[in-house]
Amino acid sequence: MHKEMVSNEKKQKRSVFYKLGIGLLILSLLLWLVPVITPFTPLSTKIKASIITGSIIIAEIMFWIGALLVGKEVAAKFKSVLNPKNWRKHEVEQKHEK
Repeated sequence: MHKEMVSNEKKQKRSVFYKLGIGLLILSLLLWLVPVITPFTPLSTKIKASIITGSIIIAEIMFWIGALLVGKEVAAKFKSVLNPKNWRKHEVEQKHEK
């Protein structure tokens, strides 16, 4: 019985870390929208440059921490789905599956 409790606790902790990792991956993706939107704001050029640089750095840090939490395979799949070079490949694969 004790082994079952330890096993359940490990699964719950792992699932919490996994969910946190997925959350960080998604937040890092959303943070990449900041550099796209920032140039259209009425801020000074120095502030815009700082915001864009900071958001890119933070997004990368969040991505890699999330990747460590979810695992190498999940992070690689997530990154390949986001790569525009692979978008056509996914469309073709989906058409062939139908």
